Amino acid sequence: MKLLIFGTTGQVATELAEVSRHNRVEFAALSRAQADLANPAQCADLIAHTDADAIINAAAYTAVDRAESEPDLAHQINGTTPGIMARAAADRGLPFLHVSTDYVFDGSGDNARSTTDPVAPQNVYGQSKLAGEDAIRAVGGNHIILRTSWVFSAHGSNFVRTMLRLAESRDALSVVDDQIGGPTPARDIAETLLTLARAMTDGQQGGTYHYTGAPATSWAGFAREIFAAAGHKVVVTGIPTLDYPTPAVRPLNSRLDCSKLADDFGVCQPQWQAGLARVLQQLGAIA
Repeated sequence: MKLLIFGTTGQVATELAEVSRHNRVEFAALSRAQADLANPAQCADLIAHTDADAIINAAAYTAVDRAESEPDLAHQINGTTPGIMARAAADRGLPFLHVSTDYVFDGSGDNARSTTDPVAPQNVYGQSKLAGEDAIRAVGGNHIILRTSWVFSAHGSNFVRTMLRLAESRDALSVVDDQIGGPTPARDIAETLLTLARAMTDGQQGGTYHYTGAPATSWAGFAREIFAAAGHKVVVTGIPTLDYPTPAVRPLNSRLDCSKLADDFGVCQPQWQAGLARVLQQLGAIA
């Protein structure tokens, strides 16, 4: 199996390259300079001429707050271009795998959302990602849309690295505790995408799936676990979302029901504490 991966520097893209090498899977990973999702024709042409067996789109506009002031760009990258890429893949008969988000839901309630629950994104980022999902489905090719949440790794910008940086100068922090979700290691997402790509190249049909870490926790709970695991004595005080305003509305409930992925592909939710320990070791935060 050979993969064509859009993205090189993002958390999932970085891990995809690593797990592909580890599993001796041939791949070509495209940087923004090689494949700019703001240029859909360029991306479609690369798919039209690839010798890969499956396409994975691990690139996206992920600046959630900035998207509020750049809606056109967010919708181009997250909405329009993925649909055009999916069309190019379908024309070649190639599976198309795409990473999406819990932000397509409205964040209400306290139950884990299934893949068939109504969607109602509350910010521009979520709206742009939903537009991409809809465009991919409309093509009708064999695809997987993998919704995930709260991604973290040893790379890029994420909550774990932010907490470790703050711990260097702070012994107390206030962290939101009424947003609940599943922290998800990027490494586990990458391994899952590899598993799904293999299955699809063998003829298995895709669809929309959820994949997040377990168990569910709050940002404050996640922060406490990070500090405890890294041996930092930082007191975390939980605060409501209203006390930490941001340009983009964040969902209070990011729980996702991941049972469909287990039923169809045998892929179960990862335990995020294990992924956290691995990331902290990579960062040199623990021995």
